[in-house]
Amino acid sequence: MVLGPMQPTGAVRKAALGLLNFINASPTPYHATMEASVRLEKAGFSKLREEDAWDIKPGGRYYFTRNQAAILAFTVPKRWAPGAGINMVATHLDSPNLRVRPVSKKTSNGYLQVAVETYGGGIWHSWFDRDLSLAGRVIVKDGSNGSFKSKLIKIDRPLLRIPTLAIHLDRSVNDNFKFNQETEFVPILGQKIASQLNSTKEDSESKGNGLDVSCNHHPALLSLLAEELSVKPEEINDFELQLYDVQPSCLGGINEEFIYSPRLDNQMTSYCALEALIESTGAESVAVAESQSEENINLIAMFNHEEIGSASTTGAEGSLIPTLMARLSSTPEALARTTARSFLISSDMGHGIHPSYTSKYQENHRPRLNGGVVLKTNAKQKYTTDAIGSFLIKRLIAKRGGSVQEFEVRNDMACGSTVGPLLSKAGVRTVDVGLAQLSMHSIREIGGSHDARAGMDLFLSFFEGFADLDKELSLQ
Repeated sequence: MVLGPMQPTGAVRKAALGLLNFINASPTPYHATMEASVRLEKAGFSKLREEDAWDIKPGGRYYFTRNQAAILAFTVPKRWAPGAGINMVATHLDSPNLRVRPVSKKTSNGYLQVAVETYGGGIWHSWFDRDLSLAGRVIVKDGSNGSFKSKLIKIDRPLLRIPTLAIHLDRSVNDNFKFNQETEFVPILGQKIASQLNSTKEDSESKGNGLDVSCNHHPALLSLLAEELSVKPEEINDFELQLYDVQPSCLGGINEEFIYSPRLDNQMTSYCALEALIESTGAESVAVAESQSEENINLIAMFNHEEIGSASTTGAEGSLIPTLMARLSSTPEALARTTARSFLISSDMGHGIHPSYTSKYQENHRPRLNGGVVLKTNAKQKYTTDAIGSFLIKRLIAKRGGSVQEFEVRNDMACGSTVGPLLSKAGVRTVDVGLAQLSMHSIREIGGSHDARAGMDLFLSFFEGFADLDKELSLQ
């Protein structure tokens, strides 16, 4: 007898495996932005540059990036004219992680260590005893003409580890595992070579003037980066690196009903939005949209820095969407009409019911993994969902035979938030949705393998015919 969801097959399995590939290629927002760009280019999207003049044409497909860490992509219907609405899906690409400090060189008792800073609200104890590596971007000298280039790097082998203390030296570790994030949460890179073991010279003595990165990081680390990038160590001028778990994402569970993976929050719904937008450009979806007189632009926006408040040039509180709306509007009057006719789905992961901690959930709001899209509601507007948004989302899901789950946090617990409340400041109607997961903000999270297709179906339904559906609703 098989319990629970059947093994994913067909389009469901294809979506789940596609998600695994996307996450495995995207250890940082920079890599996720690049991976999305590659997929969009393959689907016929043209790259725009913010600093250039744009010539947006009906029937076109476009995308642009900012600072290698955020990406917006949109399709323009043949019936489009300035003043039409925009069907938007907004997600974020960043996740809690450890970042290499600007001065990272540390040594202790013969060990080479790398100083790190925590980013976001991670479950940090989950990072102990994991095989970690480095990924990010490096500024290198580009040729002999004196120019410089930002190059992505992803080292595909274990480099670092944060070891726990043996239980023999701390018998209380299973009772209350606590640690100092500054002094006891430092990854080990390697060991000093024999000739250095008796050296008492402190790293701080060789910091230099701060202009040369070789003074701030272990030479062995810089040599490794240079080797990976096929440059000389002295050609490395700066970098932003973060640690990631080299264990790849995979299907799990007795019927492969689960996804075991890092960064599901929020690369999972980012992937769903990306693939739905690409799928909406297929002949079948275009025919559906045209039959429903769809005149709205379809847009996805994948931001950076959500885990730390979104207040950056690449975050949702920045100018990315307002600037785009202004560039698509010929006059202030057209911008006002676009704002009124637009709708934004803020999509982030949600809290699935945990079988061992059911008391942490409101008794009537317990989403299940593989139970379909989650509508996220909060009376204090940590989530933006209201009756209008809820009604529209349910209609869109019903069009493709999906199901809806509801989530509200308990009154005696704090509620998280999303990019939705920040983006709603532009005046666009907004709703918050997600997909259920467990172990949110752990280094390894759990999602439902059937839910990737459920998310894609919602967004595809949204892209194919929101404008006509919106006309069915009258507000008196």
